[in-house]
Amino acid sequence: MARYQSTVTNDASSEALYDRLLDFERGTTRVIPSLAERYQVSRDGLSYTFYLRQGVRFHRTEYFTPTRTLNADDVLFTFQRMLDRNHPWYASAPSGYPFASSLGLAGLIKSIDKQGPYVVRFTLQRTESPFIANLAMGFASILSKEYADQLLRTGRLEDLNTHPIGSGPFLFKRYDKDATIRYQAHADYWRGAPRIENLYFSITPDHAVRVQRLLANECQIAIQPKPESLPQLRSHPEIQVNSIPALWTMYVAPNTSRRWLSDKRFRQALWMAMDKAAYIKAVLSGNATPAWNPIPPGMWSYSTTTSDYPYDLVKARKLVKASGYDGTELVMLARTGGLIDAKKAAELLQADWAKIGVKLKVVQMEWGEVLRRTARGEHDLALFGWVSDNGDPDNFLTPNLSCAAVASGGNRSRWCNPDFDMLLSRARASSDIRERARLYEAAQQLFHEEAPWIPTVYPMQPIAMRKSVRGFVQSPFGSHNFYKVYLTD
Repeated sequence: MARYQSTVTNDASSEALYDRLLDFERGTTRVIPSLAERYQVSRDGLSYTFYLRQGVRFHRTEYFTPTRTLNADDVLFTFQRMLDRNHPWYASAPSGYPFASSLGLAGLIKSIDKQGPYVVRFTLQRTESPFIANLAMGFASILSKEYADQLLRTGRLEDLNTHPIGSGPFLFKRYDKDATIRYQAHADYWRGAPRIENLYFSITPDHAVRVQRLLANECQIAIQPKPESLPQLRSHPEIQVNSIPALWTMYVAPNTSRRWLSDKRFRQALWMAMDKAAYIKAVLSGNATPAWNPIPPGMWSYSTTTSDYPYDLVKARKLVKASGYDGTELVMLARTGGLIDAKKAAELLQADWAKIGVKLKVVQMEWGEVLRRTARGEHDLALFGWVSDNGDPDNFLTPNLSCAAVASGGNRSRWCNPDFDMLLSRARASSDIRERARLYEAAQQLFHEEAPWIPTVYPMQPIAMRKSVRGFVQSPFGSHNFYKVYLTD
């Protein structure tokens, strides 16, 4: 999980297979103990000492038989492989560790020391308010050092991803590419075995097929049903549909290293030429609100002093002309799958921007390819969205809009503003939540002026399931955990 940022990957790996030192209480953003039973923070805020839970068993599979339970060595391995360039596992991730990189962990963490078999101390270079919440994120899932050592001896480093071993509620059984992922209950799970013996992820990009499989009871839960299908699903006697306002912002990422898109006047023109009312109706069937801040309204520090750009084609045309745009066709990347019909969404923007003289070509491709191309800056524009990982505003801003995130590939707009970065650094260093909120509000004001994104909507997060499903709780982070789920007759 440390090598990826996708919510889908998070569901398939960290939620099902792994645990972290800390976790989030189900359905909330509150941090609670997990593999660490407790922790202490030094008075100066630079030292974090974690006391590990004893007796936590790793998965026993056909390809690995653990000889010990979790200890401090596993925690050290997990983080050192992401942070230490000389670590034998560091180079095993050719695309790097995007979260660790964008969060600047290598520069933040001075040392990670084993204080005893079940005690680990992180010492920081500077105070960092989001640090605890960051450790509850998927990228910080704890791996088995014993398993990693086995793979290193045999030269099978990629098996750490393709044949994973964790301590989480389910263990990995099989992956059929582009078809299914199969899991089995971890009988020795430290929280107690799951109530379902087998868990299957059926990879079904075609939305209509997902709906039909749910209606036919071939699957019991459909993640992210498209908004236009919700009336049909709600009318079915055996289906329940739940929807919550997730901590989620959808946006267009303009590659600001490209000609014209590097000019904020051009980006502002694209923003004010978008007909958001029509977009919300056509793409989300009304299940969203217009977006203008990078942080969604359900999160503390959301700025109430900014407002959306007005829909103003006359002013937008003037800004396009002032930017010197010469009519060159730009390319918009749109993914397959997901909550919305991205191709339809992109074509609406294509029509909107044609009204101000901007030519746009829409290219649809598999989500992984969109991620790869945009991480390398091989795009003009791309449709994106970000769901909070930890409930802290920094999680929207630093991984997506900081200068460090340009190098890691997480900053899809490739926008680097030193003043913006300074505001984020000061906010992370402060332990005063009011001061942090003030700094994040200032960062949002700068975002509003510079338009490094074209924010589109704050969507609702729907999920559809059979009425026989019990124990499922929606997460404000858009992730899906099935540990306590079970089925009734």
